[in-house]
This record gives sequence, C-alpha cells and structure tokens, in this order.
Amino acid sequence: MARRNLAAYPQVTITQARFEDWRIAEGAPCDLVFAANAWHWLDPELRYQRASQALRPQGHLAIWNAVHVLPEDGDPFFLDIQDIYQEIGEAPTAGAVMPRPEELPDQRYEIEASGLFDVVDIGRYDWETVYDADGYVELLNTFSGHIAMEPWKRERLYGEVRRRLAERPDGRLRRHWGSVLHVARRRQ
Repeated sequence: MARRNLAAYPQVTITQARFEDWRIAEGAPCDLVFAANAWHWLDPELRYQRASQALRPQGHLAIWNAVHVLPEDGDPFFLDIQDIYQEIGEAPTAGAVMPRPEELPDQRYEIEASGLFDVVDIGRYDWETVYDADGYVELLNTFSGHIAMEPWKRERLYGEVRRRLAERPDGRLRRHWGSVLHVARRRQ
C-alpha cells in the first residue's frame, strides 16, 4: 500500500523488514522514526537503540497507540457484553479495568531511561467512533485476541454483538479511543 500511495514521490524509499533487523543505508539517516500502535511489539532491548541509530542528530521519535477507554458518559455496551466474553472463556484477566481517557499512562520514564532520547512533548487525545454491527465486527476482526479465538467463540460473540445492537433504536454503539503521543528528540 505504501509503494502504491507513494509512487509519485521518487525520493521515497520503501524497505520491508523487521525494524529490529533493518539497517539504515550509509549516510542516509532519517529525520523521524514514527510508530503507531506498533512500538509495544518491538523488542524492548532494541527499540530505542535501533530508533536512535536510524535518526540524524536531533532527529525525532514519535510513538503512540490507540486503546479502548471508557469516559464517564461512555457507552455501557462494552461492560454489558462482558458476560459473553466470560461465557466463551475470553474474559479479561481478574482486576482488569477499562481506563478513563485521563488515566492512560505515559512512557516518559522509559524513553528517558534509554539514555538516547529527551522527551519534548506528550499529548493526550481521545475521540469517539460510532459503529454499526458490521463495522464493529470488522473492527474486532483486526484485534489479535479476536483473530486468535476459536471460530465458535467468534461466532457466538459476534452473533451476540449483532443481536444486542439490533435491539438499540439506532443499531449503533459508541466506542471511545484514547491515545498518548510521545515525541522525543535524539540526544547528541
């Protein structure tokens, strides 16, 4: 998709590789390393080191992830559907809570503890997306936990999502997302 979308820009090079294995071309460091919903998948022992190696002096690292949050006025659908997750053996671990947007932790300490970056900004964002049943099931099919579910579990869960949303006057749910954007500058 990147190759197709950026085909009109000959100065852009697309390299497909695991970040931990990728090596920057000699004399071609980047101005920005950006990771959206992916930083946590990278090897913690290597991610800051590899990002620093890929950046020019004073280059920037920007990382963020989007997670499900539940504000005070959030849609109760997600709490209500937990009985089905429980029934199919996919309930969250004991004591797990859905955070409020303002409760999302930042990674300032981890970034600065790497010794390779100084945090220059941390921004918090939250937004709401409205889904119909098909759109929500499509979203669930992108989550690794749902992808890994046995087919009968997905069928039971998705059937119940559709049934419960069909009972709502507008057939929709409101899902709230929260994110913490971290921008850090490579140290000299």
